[in-house]
Amino acid sequence: MGDKLRIGGIEVELNAERGVCTWAGSPAVTMWTESSVAGLFSGFHRMVGTERFKLALHGGGRDSTDGDWRLISSSPTFEEGFAVLASVAASAGWGRWELVSVNSRAREAHLRVHNSWESIAQRAIQADWGSAYVGGKFAGIFQRHFGVPACWAEQTAFAARGDAYDAFLVRPSQESLEDRLDALFESDQATKADLAVALERVRKEVEERSAAERDLRDKLDLIARQEEAIRALSTPIIEVWDGVLTLPLFGVVDSQRAGEMMERLLDAITQKAATYAIIDLTGVDIVDTTTADHIGKLVRAAELLGARCIITGIRPAVAQTMVQIGIDLTRIVTLASLREALRRCMRSSELGRK
Repeated sequence: MGDKLRIGGIEVELNAERGVCTWAGSPAVTMWTESSVAGLFSGFHRMVGTERFKLALHGGGRDSTDGDWRLISSSPTFEEGFAVLASVAASAGWGRWELVSVNSRAREAHLRVHNSWESIAQRAIQADWGSAYVGGKFAGIFQRHFGVPACWAEQTAFAARGDAYDAFLVRPSQESLEDRLDALFESDQATKADLAVALERVRKEVEERSAAERDLRDKLDLIARQEEAIRALSTPIIEVWDGVLTLPLFGVVDSQRAGEMMERLLDAITQKAATYAIIDLTGVDIVDTTTADHIGKLVRAAELLGARCIITGIRPAVAQTMVQIGIDLTRIVTLASLREALRRCMRSSELGRK
């Protein structure tokens, strides 16, 4: 036999010998919000990206309302039933749920959550995407209450961003959760969640390199010493996809650095059997004829090894300079962003496998 107690009118039983905890007879688990829950959130978020993560949480909340609705339905009115559910939620550490207003005729509800476990977990990892799981629960509850095919809980206040509470506006939606997921997949159909992972990896790599460069620039007081420090940074060549390499460029590309880049890129192409090399110029502020010549040689050398080159991230000012000094890039594929280049490479890879 285990220990029994009542919390907020709910019978809780703890059986340490079996390692089982039940609330009202149903298995439950207790986790530390700022460590275990926050770590769980962080891991999933890294894997799928913010938008998919929020939709997944919203869907999970929506699909977990069967028991909530049974509890609400057992009361004489919806408001009384929601108050009972809010009491249970508060006792279980879900925060204090407040039904600010509900207009059944207009099919609109305003709710607040004070001390949401989701916002507490997010503050622990310095995130602020919102309490999507609780929002999904509210959407599922009011979908039943309003008798509509789908509801959406729009979050209007964020405790994780410093607001006093999380606030939600729940209304019927023309788009179901599945429609929103389909639209998200359509926007990057060739890559799905893998593109998000690849882009996040590149973003972090570029941010780390940029941060290192900024730190060095802050510490050095002479331009010559700054350039020498930049050259000392290893040229980042990142394999973002099977057979796809990316080379983000920063600062000034002189003869010495160009030689180092060419040697490392060609070695990487050979070792990885790469079929694509993406040269990203987002971090390049100035391009002259010498720099353009170095880039052209880099592209030609890579193509001799069988890798097709794509140049991305050319800034408007750089593009104007290239036109003014007569640089010819007609033989080279140029795209606006690294995302577009990744999509093209992945589509080509899919077609090649077919």
